[in-house]
Amino acid sequence: MNIIAGAFKPPCKISISLTDGSTRKQVRIKKENGQMVTVPLFQCHDNIVGQVIIEPSNGKRVEHNGVKIELLGQIELYFDRGNFYDFTSLVRELDVPGNLYERKTYSFEFSTVQMPYESYSGINVRLRYILKVTISRNYVNNIVEYMDFVVRNYSVPPPINNSIKMEVGIEECLHIEFEYGKSKYHLKDVIVGKIYFLLVRIKIKTMELEVRRRESTGSGTNTYVETETLSKFELMDGVPVRDEEDRRYFKQQEITVYRLGENS
Repeated sequence: MNIIAGAFKPPCKISISLTDGSTRKQVRIKKENGQMVTVPLFQCHDNIVGQVIIEPSNGKRVEHNGVKIELLGQIELYFDRGNFYDFTSLVRELDVPGNLYERKTYSFEFSTVQMPYESYSGINVRLRYILKVTISRNYVNNIVEYMDFVVRNYSVPPPINNSIKMEVGIEECLHIEFEYGKSKYHLKDVIVGKIYFLLVRIKIKTMELEVRRRESTGSGTNTYVETETLSKFELMDGVPVRDEEDRRYFKQQEITVYRLGENS
């Protein structure tokens, strides 16, 4: 059994480290297997600098056709799992074809990297960034190692932030107007608004405000839309008797959510 296990053991160990790894902010993400791990956090135009260390197992010779590291930004649709769309792809060649006999360290740098989209893990899609090291070999499988990292991008408050006005109801029975102070909110913002009861001839049981995230993926017949309620607020209680109509009236409006810079 040990002989069989040893035959499938990689002939070398690959590790990826960042130069500022001890000081860079870390965040927790959930891997595909459900395990929570801590990974480094970057934002657009950051420099990504570090080292790749390759150490042959038991001092054995590792013959290869070159060593490279890639920085990849990928989108994966879960109904097409395993197929990635690369929207960012940068490569640094670390070594020419040859042999490795002992531990070797390679330095790498990706300067002012364009990472315009934030990392995202949703119901039907995920957007991820990785560092990928590949040792190319003949006749046998390449040796590959990955490092995940997260991207979050920050914004300043928008110069124009219009209010939202909506109305809902049924003719001659109910007419309510809603007004929200703005249409763009940062993640720690407060939603402030007003509700005007212009006509009420039915019994109102409750009134709620929900913040929902809508995820749309694919196109044409392969379009999938998922809606998730992030938070719910009860605005008022109506008359505590059964509404004979027992109907729900609602209105929804898309808003913009942005991540506010710490110094903004």
